[in-house]
Amino acid sequence: MTPEVALAALEAQADAGRAAEMLAYHKLPRRYLGVPVPVIADLATSWREELTPDERAALADALWQTDIHEARVAAAKLLTQARIRPDGAVWSVLLSWVPTFDAWAIADHACDAIERRLVADPTRLDVVEAWTRDPSMWVRRAALVATLPWTKQNFPKPEDLAIRDRVLGWAAGYADDRDWFIQKAIAWWLRDLSKHDPDRVRAFLSVHGARLKPFARKEACKYLDG
Repeated sequence: MTPEVALAALEAQADAGRAAEMLAYHKLPRRYLGVPVPVIADLATSWREELTPDERAALADALWQTDIHEARVAAAKLLTQARIRPDGAVWSVLLSWVPTFDAWAIADHACDAIERRLVADPTRLDVVEAWTRDPSMWVRRAALVATLPWTKQNFPKPEDLAIRDRVLGWAAGYADDRDWFIQKAIAWWLRDLSKHDPDRVRAFLSVHGARLKPFARKEACKYLDG
């Protein structure tokens, strides 16, 4: 599978009308093909079955570098899998993409891939912590989006609870950031965590809730009782 063949497969599914709607919606001056995400996911699944992890990483990076919306989504889907061994090349490629994040949709697809590599090796959170101090809002936001798996465990181990507290510390550091996307990311983390660990969310809000924007506080409390 070459980048040219993969891109041709995406272009074969193009829909000009849908592409125009996507450009209007995302408001970023890049090329859109108008291919639905489920179609992209099916293509990426078929491609990765015939590739080694290193070959998959190379193809994904080539697609990402085209800066075509659907090609970047496909790149992320190629690398979104829990078990990838070895995954060193995949992790390196994902890290190289983070500074180029410029839109929530593409960033979120990439973060889906990143979170699986973090779960596979939580020591990589040391790298993610540096993102919390990055000048780019998109990079700072990614630190929360990529760590969402730690909001979802029903029976977390002590080391998982330590990670929850670590990320909540990052969120506390973001509380005064007025950017809507940052506030939304804090609220997302707290809302998802509240389903499994409501006491931690209440404790966070009791200390930092007043510093959040009203919509973020409301979202964070969505599943809390009382």
